[in-house]
Amino acid sequence: MKSIILHEGKLLWIFTALALLLIISFGFFSYKVEIDNKSLSYKISLTKSSRNYIKLENIDKKFLDSIVAIEDHRFYSHGALDYISIVRATINNVKARRVVEGGSTITQQLAKNLCLSNERSFKRKFKETLLAFQLEKKYSKEEILELYVNVINFGDGNIGIGQAAKGYFGKNAKYLTYGEATMLAGLPQAPGVYALSKNNELSKKRQNQVINALEKYNGIKEENFAVTPKFECNK
Repeated sequence: MKSIILHEGKLLWIFTALALLLIISFGFFSYKVEIDNKSLSYKISLTKSSRNYIKLENIDKKFLDSIVAIEDHRFYSHGALDYISIVRATINNVKARRVVEGGSTITQQLAKNLCLSNERSFKRKFKETLLAFQLEKKYSKEEILELYVNVINFGDGNIGIGQAAKGYFGKNAKYLTYGEATMLAGLPQAPGVYALSKNNELSKKRQNQVINALEKYNGIKEENFAVTPKFECNK
């Protein structure tokens, strides 16, 4: 009897291991297909060839500080993943019994924007994570940040900081005011919600979150942050 139980226990472990192997293999296969069909280097080359692409040195530093502070304040100290954010987000989501917080890094967000859809699934997250590791291996933090701010959605048809600066404020991304920089940095989290032509009150509340993050993580705060969008949106 004891030998039968041990035998069944071994079979259970074998089946469990095989199931995990199949899940991982499926995820990796899907990832490989994605990479084969949409080469990461090709996607990056395509992004950089856009006439709206802006080099990091031509983007206002206040905006760059703002987007890092609000989206991923440990960006320069972690790798592809921020394990502290993952644990915090998991705890908060369990407490709320729904998804109220994400733990994605700027690198993960870049991977998703470059190659993947917005589908919420384990498979997509798995591919996103593997792509993020590739990005961190091949590119510097400055290169990753430059790509990121050029592909994220700011709402109202504005993709990338170049279009957003011109579309909302009619100016070059290098010459944003403190108010404009902090306003724009808050939009990518939910561009459909915070787009300046849709809900100015919500976008102002989000701007205050950016300002608080800047003060908390960078020690930066200015009093004058009123902005007047021109709404020259790229629709």
